[in-house]
Amino acid sequence: MPTITALENSPDRGRGQARDMRVRWALEEVGQPYDVRLVSFAAMKQPTHLALHPFGQIPTYEDGDLALFESGAIVLHIAERHGGLLPLDANARSRAIAWMFAALNTLEPPIVELGMAMLVERDRSWHAERLPMLQDRVRVRLGELSRRLGGADWLDGAFSAGDLMMVTVLRRLNASRLLDEYPEIAAYVARGEARPAFRRAFDAQLAVFTATSRS
Repeated sequence: MPTITALENSPDRGRGQARDMRVRWALEEVGQPYDVRLVSFAAMKQPTHLALHPFGQIPTYEDGDLALFESGAIVLHIAERHGGLLPLDANARSRAIAWMFAALNTLEPPIVELGMAMLVERDRSWHAERLPMLQDRVRVRLGELSRRLGGADWLDGAFSAGDLMMVTVLRRLNASRLLDEYPEIAAYVARGEARPAFRRAFDAQLAVFTATSRS
């Protein structure tokens, strides 16, 4: 049974924004049981964890003699090892993987930059001037994605690992309300969140926060 790591006290307060959520969801989609080892911020910088993740972050993935870091690499490994997250057709399979890369490399960087500005730069003198610029960068990508998605349920035919990764990235915008400007994308994210595997993964990570907050 694989073991993944997650924060024992995630700053997202159980909203499923930490990157272990992507791995949990992938494992739930393919029906693979898994264990979770909770780590503190301090423990992530210790040699034991750094041997698994050289940058001292989560998630990590261990299964037998295989240890992986980076959520995208982990989800891709799960999708390649189990059926259900990558199409059987070779070309469609490659397109699904391309959408995984697009989520991580094209969409996520401006979304994370906007999120950090909203979270930690509010008291800076230049915050009000910089925020609209960051929002517009995200709007450009959302507009492009919206046009490509159109009225389709998923990015390229059936639900795939590309959609899983894209939905988890887009959910980072929930606090900004930017998704409200793009109904097609908001509906797309809602479809992802309605999947039973997503709900199981979300409930599992929320249970960690709930248990921690009570202790």
